[in-house]
Amino acid sequence: MICFLCIGYMYAQTKEPQLLVQPYLQDAEPTTIKVLWETSSGEESIVEWGLSPKLGKKTKGIAVDINFSASRIHEVKITDLKRFTTYYYRVKTGKMVSDIFQFKTPPFATDNESFNIVAMSDMQYDHNEPDKFSEVVNEGILPYLKKELGGKVSDNLAMVLIPGDLVENGAKYHQWKDYFFKPAEKLFSKVPVYPVLGNHERNSEFYFKYFSLPENGTPAYAEHWWYKDYGNTRIIGLNSNDGYRNLQDQKQWLEALLKETAKEDKIDFVFAQLHHPHKSELWIPGEEDFTGEVVKALENFTTTSGKPSIHFFGHTHGYSRGQSKNHKHLWINVASAGGAIDNWGEFEGKDYEEFSVTQDEYGFVMVEVDGSATDPKFTVKRISRGNQEHFRNNELRDNITVWKKERKPNAPQPISPNNSEVKITGAMLKASAFKSTYDGAFHAAAHWQVALSKDFSKPVFDSWKQHENWYYKENRQKDDDLTDEKTNRLKPNKTYYWRVRYRDQNLNWSDWSTTASFTTKK
Repeated sequence: MICFLCIGYMYAQTKEPQLLVQPYLQDAEPTTIKVLWETSSGEESIVEWGLSPKLGKKTKGIAVDINFSASRIHEVKITDLKRFTTYYYRVKTGKMVSDIFQFKTPPFATDNESFNIVAMSDMQYDHNEPDKFSEVVNEGILPYLKKELGGKVSDNLAMVLIPGDLVENGAKYHQWKDYFFKPAEKLFSKVPVYPVLGNHERNSEFYFKYFSLPENGTPAYAEHWWYKDYGNTRIIGLNSNDGYRNLQDQKQWLEALLKETAKEDKIDFVFAQLHHPHKSELWIPGEEDFTGEVVKALENFTTTSGKPSIHFFGHTHGYSRGQSKNHKHLWINVASAGGAIDNWGEFEGKDYEEFSVTQDEYGFVMVEVDGSATDPKFTVKRISRGNQEHFRNNELRDNITVWKKERKPNAPQPISPNNSEVKITGAMLKASAFKSTYDGAFHAAAHWQVALSKDFSKPVFDSWKQHENWYYKENRQKDDDLTDEKTNRLKPNKTYYWRVRYRDQNLNWSDWSTTASFTTKK
């Protein structure tokens, strides 16, 4: 009996490591990258790599205890790489050797290279749709890249952004292995992934052990907030969860970073990601004031620096695209990549003026960044997988392009009323048709103001309308050509002044029109 136990013990100690989580990529720089993987046991952490499948080079790293069984997470940082270059690699722990994968290093900003990003969130496990995240990745993202771009995934995609809720319960080990990494292994083995914490991660130690994110945030809160540059774009990760959202450390760090970024000529765009929305048309209870503070900071940064920005978020399980009124700043909800849809009418919602499109659908967002030195721009595309009522196979459901440079439409002209008298029930304001010197530009928004003074410091009427407003499955702006607007009830025997400006679909505002006036009668 004693000998039998000894043999069993010896077998357990000599059993070869098993690969539990396939290699995945982190924290890529033009000359370095981190490779991580998980095995059932074993300390050896080796990446073999090279410019061809023959590999030829070898780098060693470290292994850390995941605090579950004898499982180990391995991390190797490869250095001395060439920028914007494709490499092949595989990982090795004992006799366990992985397949060979590829990655591509980032360019320098001065290379003026264009690139693509995938943003998606809230892929937490849903018992009613257990394979949805796998579908989004393996029937959505990967086939989309192949069809639209061809070639290798690593050549066509720079990174994956995930603004939170990677798993349903971050404290449960198996959810990370089985429900997050396993469905996405064909993507994460080729493209670096950059998440931020959602509420479902529960600030778990598993999150911080699995990910090796840039440690350039506040030192005491490593990996809670950070930034990463790729080409001409700065990505900022933030923590909007309870216990962190109101920390002055994070707010002061963001303020300082944006101030620094405004001065950096190499950066054209800033994309921030955090979990909670400031406003949510599908689910008002999910809103957080902290995100509103972040939006305001990004708006101010964009207007003062001339660098357009986006904040990506999740928490609400559906897609939304909005834009700030006075700034080239986009609001993009990139859910849901797996979590149960927040269907229209299921929760308290609201039709916010910032949002043009809201859809209760699964899917992902593609961001195409143009690194042109003379006229950089980015395009955001929503690729839908539909919902339980209506399946969509990678259908383009929304898109918008934003240029860094101004492309102002012509200022409209007021037509009526002008030096005339109107009833106190309200005036119907009428302006000229939209015109722009840029090909393809069309009338996407109008902003009307009425005031009792010519400086419009205190408008008595302020209306901002988009050319589309998809809310609760219908376009509430259908048939509105945006060239007229009915005012509210007015005071009698008063002189009012009014003006209007137009916006194109690329977030470029015209100058204000000349000022017109009218008087009210009893």
